[in-house]
Amino acid sequence: MLPQPSGAQPAAQPGAVLRSSFATSLMRYRRSWGLWLLLLIAPVGARFMISDESGRGVAIAVADQLPVLTSAMLGVWLGIVVTTLLLPVGYIYLRANTNRRQPWQVEEVTAAPRVAMLLGRFAADAAVLLGTLGALTLAGWFLGWLMVSGPYSLWQIAYPLWLIAAPPLVALAALRILFDAVPWLRGGLGDLAYFFVWMASIVMPLLGANQPSSFTANLFDHPGFVRPLAGPEPAGEMNVQIGGVDPATLKPGRIDLDVAAGLHAPGYIAARLAWIGIAVALVLVAGLIYRPHRSGRKQAGQGRIAKLLSAGPPAAARADAPPAPPARSALLGLVLAEFRLIGAGRLFLLLAAAATLAGIFGDYRHIGSPAALLLLVFALSAQAGRCEARGLLKLTATTATLPMLRRAAFVVAGLAWSLLLALPAAIVRGSGEPLLLALTTGAAASVTAITLAALTGSSFAPRVVLLIAWYVYFSS
Repeated sequence: MLPQPSGAQPAAQPGAVLRSSFATSLMRYRRSWGLWLLLLIAPVGARFMISDESGRGVAIAVADQLPVLTSAMLGVWLGIVVTTLLLPVGYIYLRANTNRRQPWQVEEVTAAPRVAMLLGRFAADAAVLLGTLGALTLAGWFLGWLMVSGPYSLWQIAYPLWLIAAPPLVALAALRILFDAVPWLRGGLGDLAYFFVWMASIVMPLLGANQPSSFTANLFDHPGFVRPLAGPEPAGEMNVQIGGVDPATLKPGRIDLDVAAGLHAPGYIAARLAWIGIAVALVLVAGLIYRPHRSGRKQAGQGRIAKLLSAGPPAAARADAPPAPPARSALLGLVLAEFRLIGAGRLFLLLAAAATLAGIFGDYRHIGSPAALLLLVFALSAQAGRCEARGLLKLTATTATLPMLRRAAFVVAGLAWSLLLALPAAIVRGSGEPLLLALTTGAAASVTAITLAALTGSSFAPRVVLLIAWYVYFSS
């Protein structure tokens, strides 16, 4: 073996890099208060999401009947709550929490293998999400002691829960790593991409539901709820419903499901393990395509399209201009300022015109109102994130305007935009229904955006939460 030249640095060992990345990521999680909030969300949410005898909560109906709440069925129910409803909460935590701020300025100038570094981060993310699943298991055991019909079994609660929920949580950790590896997925576009991925994961099980149980059919079932509810045979006329179940439409009595037969259906367990393998493969791909955090050669807003759609340069300063007179109403000026900032840029005005036309010529409840609300989701979350940034709050604290007054002005301005987009549709139809819808949706979106931005200091959490709420509103 040839001796190394003097002054040469030893090559970084992948195993050591992986262990170091895993340990430092876990340390960031441990120091984050958001970790404890995440550990509480799943158990507390599950208590209110599990349907009682009246059908309230996230009801699961099979053949127009609620299932008998056995120990195994409770585990399935908890797993479905995680894979369909709580995954966005985990995504928000991984992307918006303080631990996402990796020391890339130091790491990316080293010779450390990117694959090993990302595998360490992935292992830490997966460990935290699975720790949340462990907390949910403890809560499920307690709920089972209170709610289960028939024999009480800790194993029959934990086994279905982990078999259903663990693969999607591991896949979520991998998806976060993949998004962090691609520059254009590190921001708002990545959040929008996850929104569509999450919706697709809920729709995918329908592709294999009417087929006999097999590895391929179960691979489409990313949330993992089809076989435990429908069994090994094709779902057919089973009419599986999750959420949005009207208790008045249910048949009397409860249906006793053979959960064990569904969990051990041909290809089901192999498909669940395959999703874990897919998650690891995504991390390996992320390590191969990883791009450093570098500023682009061209500054934002310098392209032709960006210049065309921007708000344009401010007016030139006049040295001989007289001093501005005092504002007649400071509160009105604050509302107008928030109104202008929410609707800044020619692109917003162009999209606002398109949403208004959609409301005039189409069904307002299912076309115009969702189009206007989707536009406001991005505009409100962006402005809320800007005005609630930690650095800017220190500056605004020196002004005479109270923070809550500024936030109230934001809500009023957001509501004004919502009503303005609905006004042409109300005039054309001669009805106040569009304005009532705009009043409700605009107020809810504005309050949610400014509240979540104030709590998190960024636009990420309000954007993701409002996108999910928009999907529920659009599909209802």
